[in-house]
Amino acid sequence: MRRIVAIVLAVFLIGGVAAAVVAGREEQDKGTATKTVLGMIGSEKAEFFADPDVVNALAAKGYTVETEASGSWAMEDLDLKGYDFAFPGSQAPAEELAEKYGARQPLPRPFYSPLVVVTHRSTAEVLADNGLATLRTKGNGILKMSSYLKAADRDTRWQQLRGADKYGELTGTLFISTTDPTSSNSGALYLAAASYVADGGRVADSTEAVARTAPLMHKLVGVQGAQQSSSDASFRDFVSGVGNPLVLVYESQVASLLAQGQGVDDLTVLYPDTTANSDHTVVPLTEEGRALGELLSKDKELRKLAVRHGFRPQGAAVEFTAATAAHTTYLNQKLTGVRQAPVPASKVLHEMARQARG
Repeated sequence: MRRIVAIVLAVFLIGGVAAAVVAGREEQDKGTATKTVLGMIGSEKAEFFADPDVVNALAAKGYTVETEASGSWAMEDLDLKGYDFAFPGSQAPAEELAEKYGARQPLPRPFYSPLVVVTHRSTAEVLADNGLATLRTKGNGILKMSSYLKAADRDTRWQQLRGADKYGELTGTLFISTTDPTSSNSGALYLAAASYVADGGRVADSTEAVARTAPLMHKLVGVQGAQQSSSDASFRDFVSGVGNPLVLVYESQVASLLAQGQGVDDLTVLYPDTTANSDHTVVPLTEEGRALGELLSKDKELRKLAVRHGFRPQGAAVEFTAATAAHTTYLNQKLTGVRQAPVPASKVLHEMARQARG
């Protein structure tokens, strides 16, 4: 009998200890637990969210962020049920997603990046010698969009440009490599800026406006053949020394590379005199997604980390200027000589991209 009582007491004691351990763990979890949020992001932000310092900074604020990548314009065709946020590369696809999923305004816009063209010094000098660009430093300059578009409309070949014959890589038709505008943000924004310049400084607002520049937009895209689906892939190709001499990328990709102490031989960054900014915009699909978007916009540490990845925080140019002070050879910090082209409404830009792709 005594043995039975002892066994029963032991069971109760063990159970009490186990309960105390569980309770202790639960109390500990309450202090360290993070909310897990799932987002669909543009590929150009994948490295930002994968950065261990970003992961730790988010965890310190109570968030674990899991992401999947997609072309910004392709997000509209995805089923985002179960996601907490979408994070395309510009405002136009973000507004489309916000309408589709009933996301309330305003949408958080943590940071932005202008589109630039990366090339090598020899190529930039050929463009400058033929009136298509001006060089500011040994590593950056301005691409004259109007002159470039006229050359593209004439199907100009590199061999027709004075001085190009000295460089074996400058052959074939002159063009800028871009991403697929039907699925990728940077490719679509390129058409937005190009059509704005080609149509005399008018933003396309109708099918008639799209039709006015459609032949040229088709040339700009059609000459490229197969296009990458993401700017990340295009930039990696350029860095590895393959592909076209002129490649459209985000300034953030260049700034991030420089911040890591890396570079490209004879790198020259050409800022189109008329370009489009990529306003990275969060589309909150849940309240947790909205809280994350606002955190990315306001938290000083996360803004600092965004700059380290080359992004320009909204409303604080000084943060970007200070962080990139060592790289003014390549970066036009104040965007001197650069104007911003308005971006057409989403449906208009979709139609422009569709016609450009043929």
